[in-house]
Amino acid sequence: MSDALGKISEEARACQICAGELALGPRPVFQVHANARILIAGQAPGTKVHASGIPFDDASGARLRDWMGITRDIFYNPEHVAILPMGFCYPGRGRSGDLPPRPECAPKWRQRMLDLMPKIGLTLVIGAYAKDWHLPALKGLSLTDGVKQFKDQLPNALLLPHPSPRNNIWLKKNDWFEAAVLPVLKARVQEILK
Repeated sequence: MSDALGKISEEARACQICAGELALGPRPVFQVHANARILIAGQAPGTKVHASGIPFDDASGARLRDWMGITRDIFYNPEHVAILPMGFCYPGRGRSGDLPPRPECAPKWRQRMLDLMPKIGLTLVIGAYAKDWHLPALKGLSLTDGVKQFKDQLPNALLLPHPSPRNNIWLKKNDWFEAAVLPVLKARVQEILK
């Protein structure tokens, strides 16, 4: 890791900006490296990830690795895959699921880290907050309509539904996703990692 990225990562891991707003307290969870080739831009850690401190260390991560066609070892090698959620800490629980990522996080850390990862060739964009940041041309479009435009986003980005088991209904309703998008995703990941 570059000295600059290491320094920013150290600062981010010690961040207390929104400590008073976090039910479980701050525990920034992310994975970065100056040589990373793929960026996973998610929303924010859930309770399992907050507990383990390992990004996507849950059923969502298993499904995402399957979608990408890569092993756990490759996924957790920061020289291959950077994982930078829109909010680094678990935001807490709302009425219908986890709260949105804290708004303080992305402006403070995101661009500073991205600027130090120049080898990113593919960004996997997961969720509405990541969509609005990384794919501003899709702002206002539903997730489904944005995912349907996957060919327009390639070769550098790809909007995905969240791989959570909670999205099983969406996946069942949109069976075109598995047939049309996943083969393209797997091929692009293999191309990037060669």
